[in-house]
Amino acid sequence: MNSVDWKDALGKAFNMPVPDNDDSNQAEQQPEAKGDALQQQGKTRLDIILERKGRAGKQATIVTGFVCDEDALKQVASRLKSSLGVGGSARGGEILIQGDFRQRVLQLLLEMGFKARII
Repeated sequence: MNSVDWKDALGKAFNMPVPDNDDSNQAEQQPEAKGDALQQQGKTRLDIILERKGRAGKQATIVTGFVCDEDALKQVASRLKSSLGVGGSARGGEILIQGDFRQRVLQLLLEMGFKARII
C-alpha cells in the first residue's frame, strides 16, 4: 500500500517545504508572557490614531503598539483615563480613549517614558 502523507503531497504540489512534527508543535504553542508595559517604555513606538468609523459619528483616540499582557495594559489605560477624565477601554493590545485627545495622550505617554507618535 502507498503510504504518502497528505502534507508531503501538498508540499510537492506547491513546491513548499514540509514542516516537521516539531515545527508544527511550536506553532501551536502560545507565545510567552510579553511582560510589563512599564518595562517596555522607550523600546517600542506607540501609534496614536483618531477613529470615527462604526461609532455613530463619535470620535475615539486609539493607542496601538503595546506588546504586554492585559493587566499591564489596563494599568496604563487607567492612568490615561484618570488623567484625562474620560472613559475608555483596554484590550487586545490597544487602548481606546473616548473623544479626540491625541495631543494630550501623546504628552502623557511621553511623560510616562513611552515613544509615541500621532498618525
